Amino acid sequence: MFKKKLVALSAIMIAGLMTFQANVSADAVEEKPYLSLGADLSASQKSKVLELLGVKENELDQYKVVKVTNKDEHKYLDDYLDSSVIGTHALSSVLIEKRDKGEGIDVTTKNITYCTAGMYENALTTAGVTDANVTVAGPFNITGTAALVGAMNAYEDMTGENISSESKDAATNELVVTSKLADQLNDSEKAEQFLALIKEKVLSDDAKTKEDINTIIDECSRDLDVNITDDQREQIAELMQKINKLDLNVNDLKEQASKIYDKLSEMDIDAQGIFAKIKTVLSSIFAALSGLLQ
Repeated sequence: MFKKKLVALSAIMIAGLMTFQANVSADAVEEKPYLSLGADLSASQKSKVLELLGVKENELDQYKVVKVTNKDEHKYLDDYLDSSVIGTHALSSVLIEKRDKGEGIDVTTKNITYCTAGMYENALTTAGVTDANVTVAGPFNITGTAALVGAMNAYEDMTGENISSESKDAATNELVVTSKLADQLNDSEKAEQFLALIKEKVLSDDAKTKEDINTIIDECSRDLDVNITDDQREQIAELMQKINKLDLNVNDLKEQASKIYDKLSEMDIDAQGIFAKIKTVLSSIFAALSGLLQ
């Protein structure tokens, strides 16, 4: 009788422990969306931003809220933009929510005049951000260049994954270079596609030298009918040298920024790099020669 009671008690304890573990696990996987707010928003500006992001002020406890300061913005942008462009107030705000694995990055912008959704998606993939819904908003029309800093910081806090300073620098650099190119071309979509295609080919070919990267830039210029200045070529080449040091996976890149790469595919742009093509041709030649020698 005692043994039966002991077995029954053990079963109850095990069942209770399993239930407790299940509850703990459920709590552990529950992720609140992250809200990155510009530290200098006035009360009325904050209300406007929250409205645009679809967040009710009395429900802020359902979000993990972080703030980005103007100092944070200058830390990453000073090398690429004049201080007067960055300004003295942090106003850009970002809502970021995790998506299921493989769903990629999806960006929406509101009151952002300088940076497009595609530019953010490109830059976020460079930073190593994966599978996230990102909404960028300003209280009124603003450039939005500083919002990338908030998005990266919020993603780090949300996932616990560290984004290296090198990745943040390259991502910020890419956003600014793409934005400036979009101005020159008067075509944001073409600028997004151009940088995305160059990045994919540089990573596919593991092109490290400026000479190899410039060859790829020329090839992409012909593919997309884009004309750039020598100064822009230099900026893009230096950016790509940074990106090639980040150990990014090409397949992940194309999965995360799928809207841009799917568009390139629809345009029948061959994203295989020139050196990968040469390797394929040489492999075919060697295979044919081997067949003759047998």
